[in-house]
This record gives sequence, structure tokens and C-alpha cells, in this order.
Amino acid sequence: MGTDGNGGAGQPREEPGRAGPDAPRCLSDLIETFRAQLRDDPDVASAVAAIRALLGFLKQDRGETIQGLRNSLRGAIDTLSRVDSSVAVSSGGELFLRFISLTSLEYSDYSKCKEIMIERGEIFLTKVSLSRNKIAKLCHPFIRDGAQILTHAYSRVVLRVLEAAVESKKRFSVYVTESQPDQAGQTMAEALRKLNIPVTVILDAAVGYIMEKVDLVLVGAEGVVESGGIINKIGTNQIAVCAKAQNKPFYVVAESFKFVRLFPLNQQDVPDRFKYKADTLETGQNLTEEHPWIDYTSPSLITLLFTDLGVLTPSAVSDELIKLYL
Repeated sequence: MGTDGNGGAGQPREEPGRAGPDAPRCLSDLIETFRAQLRDDPDVASAVAAIRALLGFLKQDRGETIQGLRNSLRGAIDTLSRVDSSVAVSSGGELFLRFISLTSLEYSDYSKCKEIMIERGEIFLTKVSLSRNKIAKLCHPFIRDGAQILTHAYSRVVLRVLEAAVESKKRFSVYVTESQPDQAGQTMAEALRKLNIPVTVILDAAVGYIMEKVDLVLVGAEGVVESGGIINKIGTNQIAVCAKAQNKPFYVVAESFKFVRLFPLNQQDVPDRFKYKADTLETGQNLTEEHPWIDYTSPSLITLLFTDLGVLTPSAVSDELIKLYL
């Protein structure tokens, strides 16, 4: 909530934010911090790396007003979204800003207000860092002993769920799509083999063939939209269509920081900034010549979503998303 030009008594003074002389250096530090997080910790989610970088940026910001600080953070989120075009970086940054901004009108002293914002930022980071384990605890009971599971591409959340199932002494096998064009499925297969899980890599085109053999489909998501549908690696939608046709449960595992305020009805409604890699968008070339990296899967094809907020039906997502963004 903003204030009028005079500002209320007991509220921090808010003025239009203006980038100071240190802004370019701070933004370059932000990008380097973000990239270093991804480079040094292969297991970290891009959104968590972005939130860590934003928290560091918040601590270094030399602004003098709450509005200026908000504007700086919004600019930082936009910068990270141009470096990594994934839905999760955009939604995670937006939720981080909303969570820490809840305190911005409670204190008249700017430095005290910033101190509380940093504290709330640390709380938010801790919360999102625990998401995967919460999801694994909720989801692994749905994997029965002897199950055959189909998954798609590489998902750290799916991997954590399957690891939890192994820890609970369940025996199962996994089919994973090779996931062109980057063959992310091969990376997933290697990670599963390290857990001693029997795994078979299949062609993307073999999904329909293999579906009759599997008991359930388990995929991650780059973003969860307002309708309860998901945005995920290209090929997810066709897997969901095949699963629906053969009455196989289609389960999605995703952290709540991936909940995004979008309401696509079809593939064309998904913004280009999420469909293509950041470096592709920067070239300004004709996107009709490019293959999209993600697709949209409608809620009618999804059985359940396992999140750190609980086990949700697609129709329940909109209520949870409203709570997050209020």
C-alpha cells in the first residue's frame, strides 16, 4: 500500500527511488553473486540463488527511503529475470519483495525498517530452503513398493522425493525422458543411478509407448499458475495428455515460491520471456525460428500438486496463490 504525497504521521517518508552512483556496480555484483551461487552449488534452485543474491543486495543498498529501496529491489529482480528467464526466478523474487515489504509501514525510522526487512528476508530464505524436504515428506507415501514411475527432464524436487522413497526402503524403477534439446534426462538418470534406483532413459517420442507400463507420472514445475496448471520443460504437456488418456495419475511437485500470477488458457498465452532462454531474447531475432523451452499443462490433466503448503488439487491453487500475494 502506498501513501499520498504528504504521508501519514508515524509512517516512513516515501519518495520516488533514484539509482545512486553505486547502482551499476551493485547490479553487476548482484549478477555475479547469482551466477556464483549456481556455479558453486549445483543442487541449489535458481529461485533460491536469486533470493540469496537479493538479500545480499538489500544489505548493501545505500538508499535513504523505503520507496527508493523498493524500487532498487524491483530493478534487481528485473535484472535477474533478464539473466535467467525461468518463471521461478521471477515469481520467487516477487514473493520475496512482498514478504519483506509487509513491515515497510510499521516503523517511522528508515534504518529500523530496513533492519526488519533484512530479518524478514532471512526468514523467507530459510523457509524456501526447507521446501524440498517438506514436499518429499508429503509425496513419497504415494509411491508404492514395486511402482514403475515416469518422470521428465531433470527436477531437483522429484529427485528429493525419490530419494525419500529410497530412504523409506521402497523398491521401484524409473523411466526418464531424454528431454531434448539439452538432454536433461541424462543428468537425471545419472543422479538416480547414484541413489541405486533402476532407471531407463527413453526417447521423448516413446512416452505414449511406455505409458501403459507405468503406475504414475511424477514431474517438477518451473511455475504453477493461478488456474492450477503448470509451466514446465517442453514435453510435459504431451506426457500429461498421454497419462490422462490411459488413466495414469499425473503428480506435480513444486515449491510455493514457484506460484506465479499468470492465467494462461493455452500455449500462446505464456509470455515469451518464459518460453525462451534469456540470451535468445537479447539477440532480438525472430522467435518463430526458435524452439520454446517450456510448455503449459492445463489443470484438467493434473491429479495432485505436492507443495510445501500441502497436497493440493489444481482447483485449490488459486486460493493459496491469493494468500501468498495478498
